[in-house]
Order: sequence, then C-alpha cells, then structure tokens
Amino acid sequence: MNLMEERKKRILAFMREEAYKPLLLSELVTVLDVPGEDIPLLINLLNEMEEEGLIIKTRKERYGVPGKMGLVTGRFQAHEKGFGFVIPDTGEEDVFVPANAISGAMHGDRVMARVTRPATPTRTREGEIVKILTRVHKTIVGTFDMSGSFGFVTPDHSRLFRDVFIPSDSTNGAKTGQKVVVEITRWPEANRNAEGKIIEILGNSGDAGVDIMSIIRAYGIPYEFPEEVLKEARKAPQAVREEDIRGRRDLRDLRMVTIDGEDARDLDDAVSIQILDNGDYLLGVHIADVSHYVKEGSMLDREALHRGTSVYFPDRVIPMLPKELSNGICSLNAGEDRLAFSVMMEIDKSGKVKDHEIFESVIRVRERMTYTNVYRILEEDDPELKERYREHIEDFNRMKELALILREKRMKRGAVDFDFSEAKIIVDENGKPVEIKKYELSIANRIIEEFMLACNEVVSEHFYWLGVPFVYRIHEDPDPEKMESLNQVLSAFGYHLKGYRDVHPKALQEILNQIKGTPEEKAISTLMLRSLQKARYSDVHDWHFGLAADYYSHFTSPIRRYPDLIIHRIMKEQMSGRLDEKRIEHYRSILPEITKSNSERERAAEDAERDCEQMKKAEYMREHLGEEFEGIISNVTAFGMFVELDNTVEGLVRLSSLDDDYYEYDARSLSLVGERTRKRFRIGDRVRVQVVKSTPESRQIDFILLDSENGNGTGEDAAAFKKAKPVKPKKTIDPRVLTHIGANKKASAKLKKNRKKKH
Repeated sequence: MNLMEERKKRILAFMREEAYKPLLLSELVTVLDVPGEDIPLLINLLNEMEEEGLIIKTRKERYGVPGKMGLVTGRFQAHEKGFGFVIPDTGEEDVFVPANAISGAMHGDRVMARVTRPATPTRTREGEIVKILTRVHKTIVGTFDMSGSFGFVTPDHSRLFRDVFIPSDSTNGAKTGQKVVVEITRWPEANRNAEGKIIEILGNSGDAGVDIMSIIRAYGIPYEFPEEVLKEARKAPQAVREEDIRGRRDLRDLRMVTIDGEDARDLDDAVSIQILDNGDYLLGVHIADVSHYVKEGSMLDREALHRGTSVYFPDRVIPMLPKELSNGICSLNAGEDRLAFSVMMEIDKSGKVKDHEIFESVIRVRERMTYTNVYRILEEDDPELKERYREHIEDFNRMKELALILREKRMKRGAVDFDFSEAKIIVDENGKPVEIKKYELSIANRIIEEFMLACNEVVSEHFYWLGVPFVYRIHEDPDPEKMESLNQVLSAFGYHLKGYRDVHPKALQEILNQIKGTPEEKAISTLMLRSLQKARYSDVHDWHFGLAADYYSHFTSPIRRYPDLIIHRIMKEQMSGRLDEKRIEHYRSILPEITKSNSERERAAEDAERDCEQMKKAEYMREHLGEEFEGIISNVTAFGMFVELDNTVEGLVRLSSLDDDYYEYDARSLSLVGERTRKRFRIGDRVRVQVVKSTPESRQIDFILLDSENGNGTGEDAAAFKKAKPVKPKKTIDPRVLTHIGANKKASAKLKKNRKKKH
C-alpha cells in the first residue's frame, strides 16, 4: 500500500510541474518509461487517482491535475439556506457555491468544483460542483412525515437541508412524528431530492432518550455490542491470576492512587510519587494493561478498532470495550490487583526528565480519589478529608509541586494552552437537563494532565529512537495564510502575532497571555483555535505544534482509545523480543489505515458530543423563555452577535432585531456599528438579553437585546411569544413532492411555452 501511495505522489509531482501539459495515456507511458507489462497497473493507478479527485481525465482523454485546470477538490460544507462552500484539500481559499450549482451534493461529500468567478477584495471566489467523488451519508436520521401515499424524512442535521423522499412501500410502518433512520437508495440530483427506505424506528419525538439516540445514529456510533463480542468479554477473568503475574515487576507495595471525576468508571491511569536521595522526583505513571485481555484479531479487538474511542454523553457512556473489561478487570479499581504498564521517570527541579524506565507490572491502587477531594485537600485545607487520606497528604503536595514545575516548563517552550470554559450538564432520569453550570478545572485536573503529558512524551521519544513502527499524535504547523488572517484581526485589538508567516507556537502563547482576562479573550482564543490544524493520529512521525513537543503519542488511555491499545501491543512485542522483521512489516502495513480510521472515529465522537451538548443547552433554555440574563458578546458576525451567559449557554441576537438603527458589520474589528448613532457592539461587551426562542432540533437559541436604546425587544424575534392563528390547510399537493420530482415553477412555464409552439 505504501508503494502505491509513493507512485501516486510521484505522478502528482510530475503533473504539477510548471512545464507539464495534459497528456494522453500513451504519452504518459512513454514519458514515465513504463514497461509494457506494467501498463495495466498504470491504468488502474490513474483510475484510482481520478476517483479520489487527485487527477482529472478530460473529454479528450488527457490527464492533468485539477488545480491547473480551474478545478478544486475538497469537502462540501452546506449551509441550511441551500448554498455552501467547497473546503479545498490543499488549504487554499474556500469556494462559494450558490444553491443552484450544488448539483445534488450533500453536506460532507467530497467533491470537485469548477471555479466560475475569481475572488475579489470583497468576496470569495465562486464555483459550481461538477463531480461528486465520495458520498458521506449512507444513512440519515430525521423526523418522518406522511403526505398522502408518500413519506418524507426531515433530517435532524440542519446542513442536510433537503428532505428525503420515502416511497409508500419503504416506510417500514413508521408514523408521522417518529424519529427514524433512513438508508439512501438514490442520491439527490440538481432538481430532485434523495430517496430512501426506513431501516430503523427510534421512537416518538420527545420520548426519553430518543434525542440522544438520534445523534448516536446520525454519527454512525456503534451502540450495542454484538453478542459474540459480549461472549468473549464474559470469558475474561475478573481477578488477576498467578500465571498473569509471571515476568512482571511487583509494585503492589508502592503507594499510588487514581484521580478522576466522581462519575468515572473506567479508571485507566494511576500515579505515584517519591523523592529520591538527590532531591529529584520519581514520578510513576501506571496504565492499565488492556492488551493482555484484548488480543489482536479477536472479536473484542475488531469491535474496539471499529469504535475507535469511547463516547461520553450527559446521560450515558458508549464505551470502546464492554463493561466487563472497561469497568471490571481492566479498570484500576482501588484495593484490587491489576496488570499495568509502568513508566517511572526521574525528574529534576527544573522539570527535566533525567532518566526513565518502562516495564510491565502488577499494581494495587490504594485509594480512588476524585478531582473534587484532591482540590479540597490542597486548596481548601479540608480537615476531614486530610484526616481520612492522611497517608497520601505529603504525596498530593509533591504532586502539586511537580505539576506546576512541568506546566511552567511547557509554557516556556511555547505550548499553546487554551483556557475555554467547559459545561457540566446535569440531567434527570429521563435525560432532561435540570442544570447547566461552568466546569472549572482545578489543580487536581492539572496534576493528572501534566503527568499524562510528560509520560506520553517520554514513551513516544523512547520508541521513536528504537526505530520501530509506532502511532504518533501529530499536530502540523498552521497554514501561513490563516495566520496572516488571524494577525489582521489581532491588529484591530492592538495585538501583533510575531513571525506569522512561519509561526512558532510560542508566539501564539504570548498572545494568549496578553488577552488573559480581557473581554475579547474567548473570541480571539476561538479564532486562534479555528486557525490551527486539527491534531490527528499518524504512523509517520511529526511534531505536535500545539504542545510544542517534538515527540508525542497517546499511551495513557487504552480502555477508551484504540491508538493507546495498539501502542501497548507494539511496546510489549518490542520489550519481549518478538518484534521481528515479519511483525515490523505487519505493523507497517496496517498502521496507515488504523491511524486514519482512529482519527475519523475521534472526530465523529467529538462532533456527536458537541451536538448533544448544544441540543441539551437549547432544551434547557426552552424552559426559560421570556427570562432575562446577563452575558458577554462572544462573537460578532454579519448576521448578528452571539452572547454567552455565565453558565456557558450561547445564543444569537439577530441583526434584524436591532431596530434602533441600521448596523453594519466591521470585519476588521469584529463589531457591529450603527449607521446613524455610531453605536458599536464589540466582542467582550457585557449586555442584558431576553430568551425569545430555543429550538433543540436545530440547536438554536435566540436572544433579543434588552436596552432602552434598542427598542426593548420590539424586533421580529419578539413575535416568538405570540401564538400564530390556526390556518385551515388547503387541499394541495405537498410542495415537497413537487420539489422531489423537479416540478418547479420554471419547469412548468417552460413546458407551457413548448406546448404553444407546437400548436
């Protein structure tokens, strides 16, 4: 597979040369000096590259690269109003696609677009989609509606703005108002909706748990474990046996604890600390040895790879491994013997790791600590807790000392440390949100964070220099153009990003230090985060820009992340001498696909968790319609401004509701400016708002500004409180049927015109 990828890269490099002109197959064979027997291989390779959108074959059967032929390949990002953007693979400027030029593309599809209008100083370039390379949505989750003998599913995802047509024989007994999963049987076209068949009925909209199950299905997250996987899990021993301990270092007498959230059940890391005779710290990080129980190629292993990660929702956890393992024998439960991988690090007072040792161990955790209790001991000097955990008080103080040293060292080297507020959503037994509060990270969280970061770096560097196949957590350098755009916004606030064309993470961290505590802190932090690449897994080593770390891998959470599990396997084989040439070649062949899959599953889990959080926030605020709150303007756009309340809930004040003046959007200063009054709304301004609308289905919360100068809520959104008068429906054909079959007004007019000509 690596050889094929290498050949693709060489062909692409050749076609991207300035002197290259689109060539016929026969000409490519000659220029590339391809032997006669290898011509079928070249044809297959070119076909693959064409399908992937890397190259294009013209009508005259000449091959070239899209970029040199006015074409752009990338992901289509749809807008709920019907238009969209193509986000190029190359990181260049997005292409705006009008609603009449999307050619049946759906949000997330990989497409090829033709640029029809170049960019100007005031608008982005425009284009039309000419080819759909990969369809993303095989299934869609939405609400079913019956219309005569036809059915329609309205997708939950607002960016999937067109209904899916359901023939009468494909409704699977679904009733109007039910949440369903529909499988696409015919893709949408320019003037025709997608068709599908209902394969699962999740329940009635509004029923307990149906909303979250809809999100789970929408993001393709496996929910129930197959029976054969559960059977394998039940066979796992629920206690460590004598034969399991052989060859392991016995650390059961070493004083160690786990520190996690109150509701955590899958405890995969424990920590210990000692002071050596030379005054250095001896930090121990002990990680559950999941690879002992989940063997390569087993049903458990295949399912774990398929899931990639555990997914966390307010009312449930969807684990990567069945509870018999995740909460049982693999979890480092206090007072029980457990198998582990231990990393012992000697760290001096400056935070430098002077020496380290990695080995298999058997451990016994002394106490199951929570972040809250460790915080109360260290920061609140709680007498009751100090007495209860008196054996560990000195250790906690040393852990705090070392964590602060490690953090300071990271900051000095330039690690980018964002400080976003997290929400804690509390739900009742029916999944209804009853409270939302800001979740503050404490020194206890910092202790575990710094220890895990240090451990991950040590393991990654150790195995990098051994030259064995490995899984790295990489974060590539940001795109210079995005950094230039970020610098333009920063300059409006009086900040300057040093060396933005070849930026070092330290420059970004300096900006974060400067904006700390300012009104614009969240907005600038958000813009900065969006300007960076996304961290991902890779079998090819690269540094981690955000952490400013030359070597980084995920090793510390094998119960809930597959990359950590496969790293443990490689480590175990290398340490035991079983990692021979055959096994090395095996890992080299499978790791590219595994890292790609793990990165995709991680993104799906993050999107699902964020989607659920936004939905629950909207559901919570629906109970507070008409109430007034204070908040801070967190972002300003051309269509209004977002206001964040103290509980992290964010809502939109629409531009149309500001009726005391006409307001213009100033992109440079991210503000709205009154045309007549010159009144300015800027990021960080504290305002008072009223909740006028909250729709969990679309994850949308609408506010109006409460300000005597702004009409005190007389804008259009105030109508959200008025009940619309019931209107008796006319007996007409459902317009969605007309849309589906392409019977729009323009088509009808054309048909009439043609009939007149004939007569």
